[in-house]
Amino acid sequence: MSRLTSKTSGQPLLRLFRRARRDRSGATAVEFALVAAPFFFLLFAMIEIAAVFFTSTVLENAVLETAREIRTGQAQAAGMTREGFQDEVCARIEVVGDCDRLEFDVRVFQGFNTVDQSSPVNPDGTLDNASFGWDPGEAGDIVLVRVFYRWSLLTPNFGGALSNMGGNQRLLSAASVFRNEPFDD
Repeated sequence: MSRLTSKTSGQPLLRLFRRARRDRSGATAVEFALVAAPFFFLLFAMIEIAAVFFTSTVLENAVLETAREIRTGQAQAAGMTREGFQDEVCARIEVVGDCDRLEFDVRVFQGFNTVDQSSPVNPDGTLDNASFGWDPGEAGDIVLVRVFYRWSLLTPNFGGALSNMGGNQRLLSAASVFRNEPFDD
């Protein structure tokens, strides 16, 4: 008969549990308590950072795909409105995001050197969307498409390192600057 039978394969593990149960010194519990807090903090921090990066990547792809409709003139030909643009972006981020947390800024500029690169976050941590607009432009126009998403951080104690807005939130942004193609009006 083989030495690796189901009867004997679990015995070393069983002996280990019995030995740990007999150990009443408490050293194992103290060691676990010392190691567990930093371990779980790092674990949740890594999960939070991964979620932020994943959502940011999904948002960037959604903006690039939707901005392409503006660049090629499909949005203008279809008479796309701000709400239609929002619906297009929302359809592409619905796996990770809540569309009520999105803000849009689509504007035309005279040149690439005049494109607004300022942060829309006020010093008090609120989003300043007063200057946001909707203008997909005409053929040959230089257009800036910016989309902002307010991400609520999952770990409140870790949020100080990641948050860039008030209320334990991080503002994720994606932008695309391009010259509209010479499409027919």
